[in-house]
Amino acid sequence: MAIESELCHCKSGRAFSICCEPFLDGTAIPDSAEQLMRSRYSAFVACDDTYLLATWHPKTRPSRVRFDEEQRWLGLRIKEAAPVAPHESEATVEFVARFKVAGKGHRLHEVSRFEKIAQRWYYLDGKHL
Repeated sequence: MAIESELCHCKSGRAFSICCEPFLDGTAIPDSAEQLMRSRYSAFVACDDTYLLATWHPKTRPSRVRFDEEQRWLGLRIKEAAPVAPHESEATVEFVARFKVAGKGHRLHEVSRFEKIAQRWYYLDGKHL
């Protein structure tokens, strides 16, 4: 259980216990593609493959998620989150995630696509920028 004052991995500025933790522990469902993006980032930080697979679109879901033991996530910045008109069941989120592998810094800049199926958002795929 997270300490109430522990800030969320997704850099929302909110406590983990009221931000992404309810999504990761299954007590809440993200209401938006941005919330899903933030919670998936937190799942990568926590190496929570169960959550990542459960929120991956069935058409693009891998059989498993691999984590690099030397990788350390440093931060997430959401640049833009928008529904794809005219469908409110599709959305994109542009983000930059920073991380280190074996002490060397990296950036992942991506526009991710999300689709809402039966009232749940799923990560479909992403385009690296």
